[in-house]
Amino acid sequence: MQRVTNCILQHNNHILMLKKPRRGWYAAPGGKMEPGEHIQQSVKREFSEETGLTLIKPELKGVFTFVIKENNQTIREWMMFTFSSYEFDGKLTDYCREGELEWVPLSDVMNKDMAEGDRVIYKHIMNRNDVLYGTFTYTSDDELLSFQVD
Repeated sequence: MQRVTNCILQHNNHILMLKKPRRGWYAAPGGKMEPGEHIQQSVKREFSEETGLTLIKPELKGVFTFVIKENNQTIREWMMFTFSSYEFDGKLTDYCREGELEWVPLSDVMNKDMAEGDRVIYKHIMNRNDVLYGTFTYTSDDELLSFQVD
């Protein structure tokens, strides 16, 4: 099963978001874990690779299973570990191969185009301090079929 990490970085009433080119949807910077890597190493490495920034004290805020189904059959499944941080070091890169980086005002985050599951995750992290656990089921066309969060 594929494992990915990402981080929602909040700074000066903004969140750093990544606009992906495929659909123009916004997401948190991050990516695939490498074999033998623990989740905090992964989020720091992936975040730095995409943004040029070094996360300071990222805290785990969500553990999620994503299921992709076609004709009621699971065709793909992966785990995502979402972190939150308020501190970083370094300078934001001018170029990200994964899309466009943008500091989005907190008041605008929920208005951005994004996967519906990501909307649930952003809302939780922006309003609560506990860890969210959940499963999101999508079609292969990124339509949210169902979700369960605790």
